[in-house]
Amino acid sequence: RRPGAGTYSARRCVPWAECTGSGRATVRAIAAELGRSPSTVSREIPRDRHPENGQYRPHAAQARADARRPRAKRGKTGQNPELRAAIQAGLDELWSPEQICHALRRQFPDRPEMHVVHETVYQALYLQGRGDLRRELAGALRSGRARRKPQRQANCRLPRFTEPMVMISDRPAEAEDRAVPGHWEGDLIIGKDNGSAIGTLVERATRYVMLLHLPDGRGAEAVRDALQETVQKLPTHLKRSLTRDQGSEMAAHRSFTIATDVPVYFCDPASPWQRGSNENTNGLLRQYFPKGTNLSVHTREHLDAAAAQLNGRPRKTLGWETPAERLHKLLAA
Repeated sequence: RRPGAGTYSARRCVPWAECTGSGRATVRAIAAELGRSPSTVSREIPRDRHPENGQYRPHAAQARADARRPRAKRGKTGQNPELRAAIQAGLDELWSPEQICHALRRQFPDRPEMHVVHETVYQALYLQGRGDLRRELAGALRSGRARRKPQRQANCRLPRFTEPMVMISDRPAEAEDRAVPGHWEGDLIIGKDNGSAIGTLVERATRYVMLLHLPDGRGAEAVRDALQETVQKLPTHLKRSLTRDQGSEMAAHRSFTIATDVPVYFCDPASPWQRGSNENTNGLLRQYFPKGTNLSVHTREHLDAAAAQLNGRPRKTLGWETPAERLHKLLAA
């Protein structure tokens, strides 16, 4: 059959190359029709043609290629019974694969054949058809999984929210140097067993604090409504931006921006220093709302009183002025 009549690999299609002996087609013509490089065809023909008569036949060429293919060898655990027994003994003691591997290095410092990395143990446990370690030993792992849970690579992660995020790298430069007021940082402080929360807002230039009352939980809609209610009380020149982490409570960030005209910028993952003022303020607020306590018992009035006391505290970073005094100057101006 001529190539192109079906789906062929390069080797399956090259049989037509035997026609080159009679001058019917050149290597370049064959390669162009197969969609391969000419060098691929030119290497394939002499490598897999018949050693005696020089003819190229597809099935014989495939058989010769299969014979040359290296066979997968057994892993290190399969070749070394002593190593396999040591790993099994560690799993029987409910050790993790990483603990087992480090223990082997300490126990046999001068025997490299007894050293493995924990990935070797995981592969021996989870991969089908290995037979190096009994599959039932997967039950000895702390996770208890019979199948391995795939980990998503960073470039394969799904978007955090339905609406696209605007990252902190796109935030105006005026917010970075704190010269212009009206840029806020926000977060949540979480109560006992993740069952309650209080929202926090800190103005970057003055360190002024406002607290969000969340009696209905910390879902996306509840946080959005509390943010809108609080931000709407501010004058226009103090509503320039809000910087948040990528917590699930900000899933409704787009509707918040539409309602308040305040753009939301998101920090990079695991980068709390990008909201330094907010993180510092959350630590100060723990004096009023200790960790491990139920935060839902605090009323709106209690939150306002705690924020007022904190805003009346002199701050070294403000030249010993209070956040309330700084904000009053801005409002008066």
